[in-house]
Amino acid sequence: MLRVGEVVGGVRLEVRVQPRSSRNQVVGEQSGALKVKLTAPPVDGEANAALVAFLSGYLKIPRKDINLIKGETSRNKIVEIMGISPEELMSKIDI
Repeated sequence: MLRVGEVVGGVRLEVRVQPRSSRNQVVGEQSGALKVKLTAPPVDGEANAALVAFLSGYLKIPRKDINLIKGETSRNKIVEIMGISPEELMSKIDI
């Protein structure tokens, strides 16, 4: 089960990123975190930017409403998504 925390105006979500994949995709849940594969390499913040762009398209939420809170240099990240409830988030995630 995904660990989704509620914050004022949105949610916080743990994400585990696998960079340099063959395509961008959500692959499931791993230890309570959403596992996402990205084509971007983990260099100069490219994977972080790709994660925000991917989540924006996947969840149909503007990029400005998605912020990386923790884990800029780690595969394990915490992302804050504004303008959505935990229930809405879970309904949009296909795992």
